Amino acid sequence: MAARNPRVVVVLEKPLYQRIKHAARAEGLSLSAKVRDLLREALEFQEDAYWVREGEKRLATWNPAKALTHEEVWGADAG
Repeated sequence: MAARNPRVVVVLEKPLYQRIKHAARAEGLSLSAKVRDLLREALEFQEDAYWVREGEKRLATWNPAKALTHEEVWGADAG
């Protein structure tokens, strides 16, 4: 029977493996579930870092004199 979810084989250094194994045990998770959760968290951090960089680029070009007011964008009735 084929697995429902794709699988990945990862080779870890023994100390890293032991840390993940200990964390999984402490949280009552399988090793696979803990690795999956750590990968999700790492990807979220990467995404956050990307948006911080993009925001900093936009902030560097911000000119309040050229900015539109709330009313200009949404209309006078959107208060």
